[in-house]
Amino acid sequence: MLGFVLSSIAITAAMGAGAGARLALWDFRQGFRILNWSAYFGIAGSALSLVGAILGRPGKGRGGFLLGGAWLVLGPIAFGVPGNWYRIAKRVPMIHDITTDTENPPTFVAILALRNDAPNTAIYGGPEIAAKQHAAYPDILPLVSDIPPTQAYERARFVARQMCWKIVDENQVEGRIEATTTTRWFGFTDDVVIRIAPSAAIGSRVDIRSVSRVGLSDVGTNARRIRTFLKKFAEASMKVG
Repeated sequence: MLGFVLSSIAITAAMGAGAGARLALWDFRQGFRILNWSAYFGIAGSALSLVGAILGRPGKGRGGFLLGGAWLVLGPIAFGVPGNWYRIAKRVPMIHDITTDTENPPTFVAILALRNDAPNTAIYGGPEIAAKQHAAYPDILPLVSDIPPTQAYERARFVARQMCWKIVDENQVEGRIEATTTTRWFGFTDDVVIRIAPSAAIGSRVDIRSVSRVGLSDVGTNARRIRTFLKKFAEASMKVG
């Protein structure tokens, strides 16, 4: 029963850590602390559930085997989620600004006013950040397409909306699209800028940059977002072709 109680607290806390941050009941740092404690409760609940399942196993004349077994399965969820986060965080670099062009990153214009209170700057970190990105995400590269820039711009805008990003500004003359997006769990706001430029005779080059407003590390979120965008863009372009 004690294992059941601790595991229940752990799962509730793990689910509520991000929800409370999204609802502004506490900031994300407090949410991470709650997530840490949910992991500890999950470990303790799982351990006690294991003991309960062993003591209550069939043939021992005690109850609680099914209850202990059930929470032995569910309890690890509470420490498995934050544990996976920390595993990824240790594997990826402590950066939160990812771009397909590290020498001349796409720049924000309209979104700058929305980042006035953001702890993270929109100014690119330079060669040091670029080196860390290339080492961790060597596949994050510009997308060169054989479709003309005007068509590439429309395709980029379509994909951005398909990914449920909130378009902040569109400037087809400059080939720039700016948007914001929110992470699912903690509700972090990240900013995205897409740049479409001519390439060769009739083709186009697509660059994209995704930047977190808070946090030293994005735990790989911006890289995954860029990969998804480039994949959807390429697939959509093939369909059009």
